[in-house]
Amino acid sequence: MKRIAILGSTGSVGISTLDIVARSPDRFQVVGLTANTNVDLLESQARCFHPKIVAVRESSAAREMRRRLDGSGCEVGEGVEGLIRVATRPDVDLVVSAMVGGIGLLPTYAALQAGIDVALANKEVLVIAGELMTREARGKARIIPIDSEHSAIFQCLNGEHSGTVRRLILTASGGPFWNLQTESFETITPAEALKHPNWEMGKKITIDSATLMNKGLEVIEAHWLFGLEIEKIHVLIHPQSVVHSMVEFVDGSVMAQMGIPDMRIPISYALSYPDRLPNDLPPLDLVQIGRLEFYSPDTEKFPCLAQAFEALRQGGTMPAVLNGANEVAVEAFLQERIGFTDIPRLVEGTMAQHRIIRSPSLNDLLEADAWVRREGARWVKRLAHC
Repeated sequence: MKRIAILGSTGSVGISTLDIVARSPDRFQVVGLTANTNVDLLESQARCFHPKIVAVRESSAAREMRRRLDGSGCEVGEGVEGLIRVATRPDVDLVVSAMVGGIGLLPTYAALQAGIDVALANKEVLVIAGELMTREARGKARIIPIDSEHSAIFQCLNGEHSGTVRRLILTASGGPFWNLQTESFETITPAEALKHPNWEMGKKITIDSATLMNKGLEVIEAHWLFGLEIEKIHVLIHPQSVVHSMVEFVDGSVMAQMGIPDMRIPISYALSYPDRLPNDLPPLDLVQIGRLEFYSPDTEKFPCLAQAFEALRQGGTMPAVLNGANEVAVEAFLQERIGFTDIPRLVEGTMAQHRIIRSPSLNDLLEADAWVRREGARWVKRLAHC
């Protein structure tokens, strides 16, 4: 029986995680759940899975949860401190870090400090603080990737020596616009950008997929997860989303992990690692798919990908700035305050203004994140009046 806490249980990864738990009640016990403000779904999850603690970010939501769960025996925490309490309980074996954005940094870091294994879907925490996270985990906790691409690489590297790797090849669906003419990008609406052709995901990651920033963040994540320099990490557009990523070895062999585009597969692997759980998902039918295509990404058309590579090259606090600027830009785009092409403009502008700290502490990274959100808000106002 593996005891788990889920940071972000009301998001798409959290919901899928609980679906897997419900299908294997003899394998998993839910100890803690957290959400942002969705008290309706969190209450439903708490009554179904009977965690010992739940936590929400806002005080008003916490008060409402306490009222609703009064008499249930379930503790209710609030704010970042509440999230950390969920992530660091001594009766937790595995923390599923599935929050969206930089808010997941502190509770995920605290779990690793406590020596608790982390199943990581919140890629932003490694983008912001990859060196600190991996250093903290070394020798006392494991970081098991949930992102389909990193799960694929993790599986391909199982039993292999890192010195035999020539390169990692991250695949990207390309999102809904990979073959759209560039001149049409200025008029892309949030509704259009949220129509991903293959995956069902939350709004933020879906927009990131449309700009290819998601793949850029995954490049940075892969660097820290697998300890490979930037020159050994490559990206290919693969519209079918069947080959989730590949590893090329020094002898020319290429190992790929394939499967249908359903996040429950990599989530299940992360929860059960080193075992595998059976599921009732439809099998991969290569005959029906017919063909698998691969293309080089166009970084002029999708500058966010190039920006992520550049942030990783510069290092220090720059990846944190890249991430924070993107979060501000995506939120503003979803609110229709800026356009689709303003997202990379905002990211580029804030990166150009940032003074890098080369070997940042956790506090330096938090300050860089706070700075870029203030600066990003100014850029939103500027772009909104253009």
